[in-house]
Amino acid sequence: MAQPKVELQTELTCPECGHHEREEMPTDFCQARYECRACHVILSPLERDCCVFCSYATVPCPPVQEHGKCC
Repeated sequence: MAQPKVELQTELTCPECGHHEREEMPTDFCQARYECRACHVILSPLERDCCVFCSYATVPCPPVQEHGKCC
């Protein structure tokens, strides 16, 4: 059975100002910090998540998509 295609494009939403930004997720690491381009707050993952994409984006990071857990 073929593996489902991993989605790399996502929309990240800043919890501070609500700004939406379309981003391409890296495949070789989990991104633990992200600076909002609108308000410049530094986002960190929520306690239960491995990266900012799992916490604030429309699509979870590639390792979670592939394996159901983070790297």
